[in-house]
Amino acid sequence: MKSSVETLEGNKVKVYVEVEESEFDKDIDRAFKALAREVNLPGFRAGKAPRRVLEARFGVAPAREQALRESIPTYLAKALAEHQVDLISSPEIEITDGTESGPVEFDATVEIRPEITVPGYGGLRIELPSPVADDGDIDEAVEAERRRHGSLQPVDRAAQDGDHVTLDIAATRDGEPVAGLTVDDWSYELGQGWIADDFDEQLSGSNAGDEATFTTTPKGTEDPADFTVSVSAVQELVLPDLDDEWVSENLGEHDTVEEWRTALAEQLTAQKLDVARNQFVAAATEALGELVEIEPPEAMVQSDLQARVRNTMEQFQARGIELGQFLSATGQDPDDFMNTLREQSVQAVKLDLALRAVAAAEGFEVSEDDLDAEFTQMGMRFGEKPAKVRRAYETQGAMPDLVNQIRKSRALDHLLHHVDIVDSDGQPIDRDLILGHSHDDDHDDDDDDDHDQPDGEHDHVAVPQHDDVQDDNPKDDTSQEGTP
Repeated sequence: MKSSVETLEGNKVKVYVEVEESEFDKDIDRAFKALAREVNLPGFRAGKAPRRVLEARFGVAPAREQALRESIPTYLAKALAEHQVDLISSPEIEITDGTESGPVEFDATVEIRPEITVPGYGGLRIELPSPVADDGDIDEAVEAERRRHGSLQPVDRAAQDGDHVTLDIAATRDGEPVAGLTVDDWSYELGQGWIADDFDEQLSGSNAGDEATFTTTPKGTEDPADFTVSVSAVQELVLPDLDDEWVSENLGEHDTVEEWRTALAEQLTAQKLDVARNQFVAAATEALGELVEIEPPEAMVQSDLQARVRNTMEQFQARGIELGQFLSATGQDPDDFMNTLREQSVQAVKLDLALRAVAAAEGFEVSEDDLDAEFTQMGMRFGEKPAKVRRAYETQGAMPDLVNQIRKSRALDHLLHHVDIVDSDGQPIDRDLILGHSHDDDHDDDDDDDHDQPDGEHDHVAVPQHDDVQDDNPKDDTSQEGTP
């Protein structure tokens, strides 16, 4: 087999393939053997009729047509691998010679993944919530705990925001009770705005024993309702004094206010650090994707979108829910839902292109040792021997995909170790704190070898597995058009 590639416009190439007659004759022979299993000829057991007999009976045309259908995808796949053509859509195949006799020649026009550059990826800056608790955070936590230990005391004055009022509520619409809005002896904190528009304002200034009637629109509805509300009690929340005695009696782990605030600072900082770490990868990859200036190829977007839709439907079906039922129950428009998924696909494709660009710019390569390590890890996960996992990848033609996945993982790792991080006030955030490194670690940000982790692990940061674009590889579908 001989092959060559011609570059076309619009991220397309044309692959030319020529198969010698003697080589293709083996495919014809296999087709005759398949034909022998399908026909019954007198004097021959099923599948045992020789080619010469079949050829005399049926001619060579049926077997040649079958051989063309079945072998051209294989020849094309070999040519694509030989020339490292990274196609992203089904090929358009045209047989130019050999449909009836002689050598077989065909060409295939394929759309390929564009190769881009992302200038500026080395100076990316992202904003994360501060991972350190400040005095305001601590004061808020202290106040919440005091409120939890507070007591309600009657007051001899009109109700105001923050007071707890005990209410009997009756709401009607056209004379009929409104479901969920008829209740007796209900304690409500004034000022929360939970019930209806202007509900809290109507009760502000009321006293125990007052009754108010008004018309307003309940939350979550569009139609107004008539309310009759009786106030039976007005109470205020009295907070305990914040002193060492209260802390030691009610918060047994701490003896003083200072000790408690120190513990709160550590606890809140750990929580805020988790939030920042959870947002880190998403913020960094979003910033990288924004550097992609081209419109992503529609073929890649559609491939990713189809996989997302399929995965979404499978997830709902596993729970016994139809996607349509879910959308109806949550009030979501199907078109809006699909547009949301499509936008996710667009961003995923941009990220795929950007990570490949970073890997190329940084010169990340994958050695045989790297692949051996990857297959060893896969073998441990799947309970298979590494050699068996490798053979599966080689048989399915998935080795180039795996190599690119590892390169993209390294590109992501490189990005995470070089991006600048600030909080909402523009103050720098220690990158090592987000990554989970200690300043005492033997770690050099400029030594990329320390960060090459194909398995996608980055200390305490949860990094997505290799591919961000859904795996719906058109390389498995090379027999679309032009074959008989």
